[in-house]
This record gives sequence, structure tokens and C-alpha cells, in this order.
Amino acid sequence: MPLTSLPTPRTAVSADAPPLRWGILGTGWIADTFVTSLRRHTRQAVYAVGSRTTQAAQRAAAAWEAPVAHGSYEALVADPGVDVVYIATPHNFHYPHALLAVEAGKHVLVEKPVGLDADEARGIQEAAARAGVFCMEAMWTLFLPKFDVLRQVLEQGMLGRVVAAHADMGERFDEPHRIMRAELAGGPLLDLGTYAATFATWTLGPPDMVTAVAASAPNGINGQLAIALGTPTGGTASLHTTILADSATTASVIGTEGRMDLGTRFYLPGPMTLHQRGGPSLSWAEPMVEHDALHFEAAEVARRITAGEDGSPLRPWVDTVATMEVMDRVRAATGLDFDQARAHRDATG
Repeated sequence: MPLTSLPTPRTAVSADAPPLRWGILGTGWIADTFVTSLRRHTRQAVYAVGSRTTQAAQRAAAAWEAPVAHGSYEALVADPGVDVVYIATPHNFHYPHALLAVEAGKHVLVEKPVGLDADEARGIQEAAARAGVFCMEAMWTLFLPKFDVLRQVLEQGMLGRVVAAHADMGERFDEPHRIMRAELAGGPLLDLGTYAATFATWTLGPPDMVTAVAASAPNGINGQLAIALGTPTGGTASLHTTILADSATTASVIGTEGRMDLGTRFYLPGPMTLHQRGGPSLSWAEPMVEHDALHFEAAEVARRITAGEDGSPLRPWVDTVATMEVMDRVRAATGLDFDQARAHRDATG
């Protein structure tokens, strides 16, 4: 029987989450955006900031009204006043910085992607398990109310048998933006493609077939990718990601009884529409607040840590690894590597 309305999101109020003392490892754009959302919508305490220099840490701490500034990452994770560390450094440093935090006994939220490949993701997971701490990838999209509506649509079989997914993620960048720098693991795959790969594995399950075509940016790094996935159950996904142009950045999940279309910039809060076979189309709308919605993932972390859990069912580590495995296979299919990013990490610490 066709639906007459979409499910109501089950997302809890972020301000109700028990407060923890956060240490922010890194002071760039994503760290500032995360902290701004945290302070505006939650009772979480931004307690300490860690950077490579005392001056940078003090500037960020003053801006965020954090009482403590540390001039090294080692000092931040050693601070007994910190309950949980948010890793917000460049992609190629996520792995060593996550290990630094968990080996200091700190709970960790690691900005996406958690590392350069699936082996690094597994390494973080194993270290967190040994230390007995909470650890989660900050794939914040999956914590939005919009995605809980879609989660319920999928869980309840409202689309019938899911047979296909599509996701496009494209934005134009120019030098000297960090995404254009090979030594920082630049290119679209990790920065943008992780959203598309996550959408596909979340809606269809892990693929057993992965193929891709790559094209270069003018400066020689990877500029865009077209990716095709196939699953053991016969599902297929078409994914596209680019840093050469602004694309539609939409997504769809397609089933035998309906299709859910997520509007432009699908990974952000915003509209989506369920098109039912033999029934009315139903739309979902929410305030398009962009990254101001980062607080939802932070509130989930606080609730799970307070409950004594080591992860979240909304983004279990097995799903994080599955996404990284897809991106590993894309690199294998196209000859892409992050050797320069690894060398830069090793040389700079």
C-alpha cells in the first residue's frame, strides 16, 4: 500500500546529550565549523585546543573560548581534562593522530575519511579496541534528521527491493587550495568521493565489483572519477566525483517499488522526494543550514561515550572499512596512489 506521509526522524535533540570536555586536534576550517556548531546547539564543552605551535593553539582557543591551549598534539592528548578528541587535521594525518589519541586513552571522533586506505582504518579500529575507547568516523551526513527518514524508508522496505544507487559529488577548486595538493592527498576521491562511496555502500551494501575511470586536473593530480559498483545481490551504483567543476551533487536510491531522490548537495540538510510506484510523491524538507548541522554527530558521540559504548550503530566501524575498501579498489583500477602524501606525512611528523 502506498505511503501517505514519510516517517518522522528519530533524531534526538542535541542539547539534551550529556556534556563532555572536547579536545580539538587541528585548527583549520573544519575544526572551526565543528566547534561553531557545537557551541551553538549543544552543551558540549570545548575545553582544549592542540596545534603544532602554541601561537596557533592560543589563537583558536581565544576564538572558541576554550580555556586551554596546547602547542603540540602530544600535550593535547595527554591532558587529563580532555574526555574526547576530535581529529581535524589533513587526511594523511588522520591515522597517526587517531593512534596518538587512542593510545593516550582518549575517546576519538576522526574526521572523514579516517585514513588513506582500509588498512589504516583497520589499524585505528584495532588500536581503539586494545585501549578500550570509543572511536568513530565523522561521517556527519548519516546523523542528519533527513538521513534518519531515509534510514526508516530503507529499513521498512518502502522502496521494495533496492536495485541501484546514484551519487554525484562535484565542486570546482583552484590552486592553492589544499585539495589541489598531492602531498596532502588531494584530488576528489577522499574529500568528496567518500560521500558518494558512503551513500552507495550504505544503501546497497558492500560491492564485489568495482571499476573506475580517472581524469587529471591541470596541475597533474587526479581531477575527477567515474565509478561503477556491483553487489553480490545484483545491485549497481554509478558514482561521479570531480574537483574541476560544480556538478549537480544529487543522489538517488532506487527500488522496485519506488525511488528516493535527494536534492542538490545531497550530503547536507535539505530536500528529498520519494517517488512511489502507483502512489503519490512525498517530499521532505528541512532548514538548509549546511555545516551548522555538524552538532548531530557530536551529540551522538557524547551519548554513546556516556553509555559506555565503543561506537555508534549509525556509523559502525565495519561500514567505515567497507567505504575505504571501495576507495582502495578505485585507486587500484585507476593507478592512483597517495605515496607523496605518505612521504610528506613521514617527513613532517
